Amino acid sequence: MKMLVTGATGKLGSKIAEKLLETVPVDQLAVSVRNPEKAESLKARGVDVRHGDFDQPETLDAAFKGVDRLLMISADGDNETRIRQHGNAVAAAERAGVQFIAYTGIANARESENFLAPTHKATEEAILKTGIPYSFLRNNWYLENEISSIQGVLAGAPWVTSAGNGKVGWALQQDYADAAAAVLAGDGHENTVYELSGRLLTQDELVSVLSEVLGKEVPLQHVDDAGYAEVMKNAGLPDFLVPMLVDIQKGIREGTLAVESDDFENVLGRPLTPIKEALAQIVAGMSETKL
Repeated sequence: MKMLVTGATGKLGSKIAEKLLETVPVDQLAVSVRNPEKAESLKARGVDVRHGDFDQPETLDAAFKGVDRLLMISADGDNETRIRQHGNAVAAAERAGVQFIAYTGIANARESENFLAPTHKATEEAILKTGIPYSFLRNNWYLENEISSIQGVLAGAPWVTSAGNGKVGWALQQDYADAAAAVLAGDGHENTVYELSGRLLTQDELVSVLSEVLGKEVPLQHVDDAGYAEVMKNAGLPDFLVPMLVDIQKGIREGTLAVESDDFENVLGRPLTPIKEALAQIVAGMSETKL
């Protein structure tokens, strides 16, 4: 059986590849990447590294050849670009005779009003149309997405949010990676939808835990969307990025990530990393980076 992971040099993809190397024979693992040079370390360990670019369908035909089980990691970019790219990948998987597709999306993808959801809704629908057995891995929110806010706190700034009392199912990217690896390599995941969400927390609750980790009170500042945009601009973020960050906060405030589920732990077969331990890992990692 041949398994392939797309985007295996990215932050999530590289973690998934590493987990699979621990759990499956290396000759069963292939990866598809836009730049094979970035995957030299995987190739050196015996992984079948293939060139696959979601913008070049002909490369995907070669990349997916002989693949039985495919893990398709959602690409970066705006919704229109990603929908086109994912459509190319799904079509190539169908042409290649792939027998199972796992896809990393977002919480409640088919019904969500989150601004990121259209990509994932369209991709899930494209996969369903092929008739290929699937598993939709609806990832809630990576705790690593908050690193810039944590960096600000460590530099003496308050935690600023316009998300109000909206709840998020934060979890470490490694936990999401372990779940994806388990689904790709495991049995019994055909035609499943997994809402992969950590324990739901508000910004206040997350910051309270961060205060415990840091051993000091972290000031929290609630603002409206305009205020949040102003803070982001003053922090030196590029203008094109600010509206997206505001939309993320808005989506949280409106409850688009408040999806409760025990799917995550069921897929992993173990408890999630507790949020306090997860935050401690991130803070420790940031300290190591500075050294």
